[in-house]
Amino acid sequence: MENKLTLGSLFDGSGGFPLGGFLNGITPVWASEIEPFPIRVTSKRIPAMKHYGNICDINGADIEPMDIITFGSPCTDMSVAGRRAGLDGKQSVLFYEAIRITKEMRCKTNGAYPRFIVWENVPGAFSSNKGEDFRAVLEAVIGIARPETEVPAPEKGRWPYADCYVGDGWSVAYRTVDAQYFGVPQRRRRIYLVADFRSERAAEILFERESLSRDFKAGIDPRQGASPDAPASSGASGIALNDQGGSSIGYSHDTAATLRAESHGHPPCVLQSSGFCTEHSAKSRGVGYEEEKSPTIRAGVVPGTVISFEPGASSRVG
Repeated sequence: MENKLTLGSLFDGSGGFPLGGFLNGITPVWASEIEPFPIRVTSKRIPAMKHYGNICDINGADIEPMDIITFGSPCTDMSVAGRRAGLDGKQSVLFYEAIRITKEMRCKTNGAYPRFIVWENVPGAFSSNKGEDFRAVLEAVIGIARPETEVPAPEKGRWPYADCYVGDGWSVAYRTVDAQYFGVPQRRRRIYLVADFRSERAAEILFERESLSRDFKAGIDPRQGASPDAPASSGASGIALNDQGGSSIGYSHDTAATLRAESHGHPPCVLQSSGFCTEHSAKSRGVGYEEEKSPTIRAGVVPGTVISFEPGASSRVG
């Protein structure tokens, strides 16, 4: 019988990586998480998985060696929606704790475990600290296999959305993935990085279509849009504008921007084209509203054409 790969999850959250591993024949063995409610979720859903608590209290040499270690380290300080403190910020600096644990485990097992690591984070890591933070990530990961490695800065000062690095018996690859093509009804882009410390197959794992559990056809077919008005419950859709921390505006059609618990002062704005008239009598108690068509054009009356909906604000007429 073929031995199953084993997985340990750092910054586990609600167990996304263990669940993905479980669904693909990989055995989740342990996890590190400090928030009580996510721990309750994974304890219920994956009861056999051990919980080791705070990552800062874990020694990689003292826990079970794993084939795969996954970690979606805190993105708060590198996200364009945050304060951009960078990799040295209070939260994002915990990335180095995952690197430390990986090195300790490999030292204890003479380089046998883990064979793979998988890192996930926001695309803001590419531009954080003018790109230097992502270079530090690459150097730290590659340095596990080849210490003191220096990664050159990208041409034109911008990191490509996908790339790979290959050495003698090791490889590191990364790419940007959008969740809307993997069954999630919202635009949610993330960086995924895979390191293979025994071979040059990281790019094959991350880029080859056969390596991915994905319905490509379903990911690109048009689907029914989200209803902009709850009472209508119809298939109308709109345009989402997402303020990227004040530095730029993200645009998506028929797909919502990432939903956050906190807006950091930059809430997303959803625009819906509608026709309405503001010149009704007082007895009408409102405005004339027409869906998918303009109201009757009358002399001396300028109809409105756009309603902008923002969280925490009233509707605006354009």
